[in-house]
Amino acid sequence: MSTSRLLVLGAIAGFTIFLGLPVGRLRSPAPRLRAFLNAAAIGILVFLLWDVLAHAFEQVETALTTAQAGTGGWWRFAGLGAVFAIGIGIGLVSLVYYERWMARGSRRFGPGAAAVEELTSRRGIAHWSACYRLSLFIAIGIGLHNFSEGLAIGQSAAKGEIDLAVMLIVGFGLHNATEGFGIVGPLAGERERPSWRFLGAMGLIGGGPTFIGTVVGHSVVNDTLYLGFLALAGGSILYVVVQLVGVAAKLGHRELLVWGILAGLMGGFATDLILVAAGA
Repeated sequence: MSTSRLLVLGAIAGFTIFLGLPVGRLRSPAPRLRAFLNAAAIGILVFLLWDVLAHAFEQVETALTTAQAGTGGWWRFAGLGAVFAIGIGIGLVSLVYYERWMARGSRRFGPGAAAVEELTSRRGIAHWSACYRLSLFIAIGIGLHNFSEGLAIGQSAAKGEIDLAVMLIVGFGLHNATEGFGIVGPLAGERERPSWRFLGAMGLIGGGPTFIGTVVGHSVVNDTLYLGFLALAGGSILYVVVQLVGVAAKLGHRELLVWGILAGLMGGFATDLILVAAGA
């Protein structure tokens, strides 16, 4: 497989996230539908949290096993353990303080064109509603996760495992299609529909890193880098799960909360079975 074809397929795997984003433009969804979408987002993110941390900690456990067997070094185990802990800490705590920083001058503000155009400025984001900021944080967490997926695709191809790389692309593409629902879940409670520009920006933040990770992974094979981004993703996803649980408590509908979380979880596991079938 040529490098250009690999990169195109890596981009497709990431941008399937756009398939779920239009749900955020539903006109005045009923309260029960809002509660269900928010709960489904929680389920998807809980699955991602489990998936990310399991893959990350597996490397730490492997380093410990090899160190005990004498085939690996204790310094490598200590280093990977530190990367794991620090990555989760940064991913979790940094978003807490960033949210506090933005909230100092915040006031409720809709997703108008001015806010979208000022996506990277403190003044613009600080004036978004809490739901829009939460949507952004979810996209960031998913983006970090998807960067690690891109690394896996690129590194598989770099090692000559083309069949595995293709199956990873298919599996991650199906998997990422569900992540769009996770990003727009908090927006179900907003009075004004998000603009297409806003949804496009969230799609780029969440799905674009898959392509970037494919490029990096094809050029650099580094397990520590892979572990670091998985840990960062785990911390940031944990933060937004906590926030979404708070939103769910305000929306009520406890039965729908349970069913929505179940639907999100099963959707995540169903797409993950594609990767298991591929032996990834």
